[in-house]
Order: sequence, then C-alpha cells, then structure tokens
Amino acid sequence: MTDVVITGTGLYTPEHAIDNDALVATFNAWVEQENARNAEAIAAGDCQPLAFSSSDFIDKASGIKSRYVLDADGILDPQRMRPRLPQRANDELSIQAEMALAAARQALTAARVDGADIELVIVGCSNLERAYPAVAIEVQQALGAQGYGFDMNVACSSATFAIQTATNAIASGSVKRALVVNPEICSAHLNFRDRDSHFIFGDACTAVVLENRADAIAPEQFLLLGTRLTTRFSNAIRNNAGFLNRVTDSDPLALDKLFVQEGRRVFKEVCPLVARLITEHLASLQLAGGDLKRMWLHQANRHMNDLIARKVLGHEPDASQAPIILDRYANTSSAGSIIAFHLHREGIEEGDVGVICSFGAGYSAGCVVLEKVA
Repeated sequence: MTDVVITGTGLYTPEHAIDNDALVATFNAWVEQENARNAEAIAAGDCQPLAFSSSDFIDKASGIKSRYVLDADGILDPQRMRPRLPQRANDELSIQAEMALAAARQALTAARVDGADIELVIVGCSNLERAYPAVAIEVQQALGAQGYGFDMNVACSSATFAIQTATNAIASGSVKRALVVNPEICSAHLNFRDRDSHFIFGDACTAVVLENRADAIAPEQFLLLGTRLTTRFSNAIRNNAGFLNRVTDSDPLALDKLFVQEGRRVFKEVCPLVARLITEHLASLQLAGGDLKRMWLHQANRHMNDLIARKVLGHEPDASQAPIILDRYANTSSAGSIIAFHLHREGIEEGDVGVICSFGAGYSAGCVVLEKVA
C-alpha cells in the first residue's frame, strides 16, 4: 500500500487589503447616488430606496472584517465597483499562473523538492480566467515540472477534490509527487452593489505538495488517512457566466453572471450535510470528533464554521480547535481551508489528527483526514 503525505504548503496574499469601513463607504456612496437618481420614483412609491450597509452588519452577519484583493482602486471607485485587471498578452504569464507560482514556490521549498520533481499539476478554483490552454499546463511549464497538468472546478471544494485526485494518482503509482494550486480571484465574480454579498469574498492562492511517503524528505509531513467527497445539486449558490452567454444573446454583465446565493437556505442545508460528512468519514476510520486536534474548515461564514465544529466535536470549539482566518481574508473559495491549514499548524504534534474540510456551491463538500507523522 502506498502512503501519501502532504509535505509542503504555500500561500500568496495580494498586497492590497480593504477593510469593512472602506468597502461600506464606497457602497453607501453608490446607494446615495442611486437613491438621488430615483428620488421621484421613490417619492411616488414606484420603487423602494436602496438600503445602506454598515461595518457592524457585515461583522455580525459573517465575522468578516477585511479582505485582500488584487486591485482595491477599482473596487473602491463608486462609479466602477469592480477590480481593474488589464488583459495580458498571450505571451505574458497569466494572472492566475503568476499567483500559483508564488504559492507553489513556497510549498516546494517547504517540501524540499524542485519543480522538476513534480509529475502532476492540478489547478483547482471556482473561476478560471480562460477556457484553454489549461492554467495548470502554464504553471507546469513555468515550474519546469514533468508529467501532466489539468484544471478543475468544484467551486469552493476545488482544493479538497484536487487533493483526492492527486492522492489517487500517487497511490496508484502513476506519479510520485503532485502539486495542487488554488488561484482564487473571487473579487472578479462578486457584485459589489449587492448589500447582502458585497463583503463576502477576497483574493488569494494556496498550494499543496503531495508525495509518496517513501520519497518524502520534508521535516514536516501529514499522512492522508482518508479522503471523502460528496455532491448534491442545488441552485442556492450559482454563477451563470459561461461561453454560451454570447450565443443565447444574454447580457454578459447581468447580475446572474456573478455570484448569487440564498444565504439562509445555504446555511440550513449545508451545515448538516458537512457535519454528517465529517462524522461519518471519521467513523469509517475508527475515529470520532473527540480525536481531532484541529479542524481546518472552509472559510465562508463564522456562524457556519462554529455550528459545524460544534456538531462534530460535541462542544463549543475554541480558537485553536477550529481556527478562523476569514476575519482578515474573507471567503477565498477553495483556498480558505488550505489557508487555515497553512497558517494554523502550531501545536500539532506527531500522532495528532486533524481534518481539512471544504463546502460550497454544487452543493459540494470534501473531507481530508490527516495525521502528523513528522
């Protein structure tokens, strides 16, 4: 039997950050403009005035206080309210490949391997900047990696689904080492003029190196005890952007081509789904919630994480058991749980067990149970 270990992780964080106060100021300036423009219709009762946002509302609703983005100026311009990312020439490195390389090099250094040692590159994220050629193949070339690469999308669960795919490739003997990268530019699919969601997302990229344990030399290693995935179709989280937009004559700038969700429905349906997935997965490994040293959960909403952790652990989680990074990173889609794993491994000793878990649109959820072995 081939044991698979995680031997390195990396994180790319954009240099620009926007706190709630700055985001709210822009949103409210736009609301004021729109209400003034529609003043007559509002006075006649033909439409309702738009509601203002507030930092307290955002914090209470989500636990998010700030987010990193690739471009802050475009988002904070009330006349634009979306990032400004100039298109690059075909012979230039793409934005997502650039993010991926920054995170990947950190992960390779931690694993003590070179790009040429990688035989599989998977880019998993909620949105890809182009249909083809695959960003993963671009990353493969830039790193000098061998073998093959491909892109995949399971929205917020892309990282855990990619980890299982890489694990299977290593366990089967087809490759010795794999690299999973998650370049998330979530600010580009967010409607910053929607009060209920304008604060949710941030940008980041994570990377994970996986290896056959027999070949690993990294000083820190996490053995994959098991992976489990689940999907269930739901329209509660949706993004309709796609190549068919132009042939259906739909407006490529329409709101349904951006992130939309029914937040309360998602909360009620996803939390029990995820808690059950983790609990049943642990039981299949002869483990229980009490055996977990740490839970590195998807970072979408503080209330969701607290509820899921409470159901799995059987008690209120403390900050060390279920670390939160969304307060400063916001929701970074598939990168969130890996950011938590990357930043919060202190106090984990050999023999300790933890779980990386993602969940989101699809619905999709992925569970990766780990034991520290070095």
